[in-house]
Amino acid sequence: MPEALKFSLVVPVYNRPEELDELLESLKGQVYNAPFEVVVVEDGSQRDSASVVQAYASHLDIQYFTKPNTGPGDSRNYGMRKASGDYFLLVDSDCILPPDYLQIVRDALLADPADCFGGRDAGHPSFSPIQQAISFTMTSPLTTGGIRGRKKAQRNFQPRSFNMGLSRRAFEASGGFGSIHPGEDPDLSLRLLQAGFQLKYIPEAVVFHKRRIDFKSFYRQVKKFGMTRPILNRWHPGTARITYWFPTLFCAGLLFALLLPLFWQHPLSWAPLAFAGAYLLALFFAAWATYGSVYIALLSLPAALIQFAGYGWGFLKSTSLLTFSGKKPQELFPGLFFKA
Repeated sequence: MPEALKFSLVVPVYNRPEELDELLESLKGQVYNAPFEVVVVEDGSQRDSASVVQAYASHLDIQYFTKPNTGPGDSRNYGMRKASGDYFLLVDSDCILPPDYLQIVRDALLADPADCFGGRDAGHPSFSPIQQAISFTMTSPLTTGGIRGRKKAQRNFQPRSFNMGLSRRAFEASGGFGSIHPGEDPDLSLRLLQAGFQLKYIPEAVVFHKRRIDFKSFYRQVKKFGMTRPILNRWHPGTARITYWFPTLFCAGLLFALLLPLFWQHPLSWAPLAFAGAYLLALFFAAWATYGSVYIALLSLPAALIQFAGYGWGFLKSTSLLTFSGKKPQELFPGLFFKA
C-alpha cells in the first residue's frame, strides 16, 4: 500500500446545514498533513447547505453536488462516483471528527490494510443532555450497543456508515449501498465479506455522533433498526444471532415482572422486578460515571427503555410478518426502501 493515501470524505446531507457546518469545522481542524477532499451530496433538501459549503471553500478541497432525494445510501454511492480518492471515508452530517481522526485511520491502514473498516462513536461535551443519554445507551456494554465492535468480536464487525471507510476497489466490486434504509451499511458489509474482502475495526477512530435530538425521533429510528435486521438475516443466511432477540426478550421479561405480583401473591413474585430494578440502577451508575452528571444518568434510563422497546417491537413485527405473510420485504415495508 502506498504511503500517500488519497482520502475522499463523502457526506450526504438532508436539511442539516447547521450540523454540516460543525462537521466541516472539525475537518478544517484536522492535524493530518496530507491532502484530502470532501464531497458533500445534498439529498433533495428543502434547506440546502450551499452557503455553508461556500464558507469553507478556501479552507478545504470541497465539492458540492445536489440531487433529488433518494436516501443516504444512494447519495453516498453518488458521492463516491464523483470522488477522486482511493479510499472513501463515510461520515454523517451530524458528526464531529476529533483533530487526529484522519491520521489515526491512515496509520491503521498502513499497519494493517483493509478494504472496509470503521470505528465507534461517542458523545461530545457540546451535545445536549438527551443526545448524551442516547449516545450512552447506543454505545454502552450494558445495552445492545456493547455487542457491536467488541475487540473479541472484530471478525464479525459490521461498520456503520456514520464512521465507515471503503476502498475504491471494494466499492466498484460491490456496487456500493443498496436501497434499504436503515440497514444499508450492514448489508454492504456482509456482501463484502461474502466476496472475500477484509473488514477491519479501528477502535481508536472515534467520531462524535449527535444522533436524534428527542426521544420520539429516537424511538422511530431504533424501531426501524429492529425491522431491518430480520430482512438482513433473510438476505444473508447464517448471519442471524441470538443477541438480536435480546431487546424483545427484555421487554417481554419486564412486562412479566410488572404483572407477576398482580397474579401471584408471594414474596418471590417481586424477584423479577427487583432484578430489572438492579439492572436499571447499574445503567444509572454507569452513565453517571461516564458523564459525571446525575441528570444525564437519569435520562439514560428512559433512553435505554426506548431503545429496547423500539428495537424489540420492530424486530418481532418484522420477523413475524416475514415468516408468515409470504410477501417480500419491499411489499411489507415500503417505507424502508428508497427508489433511486
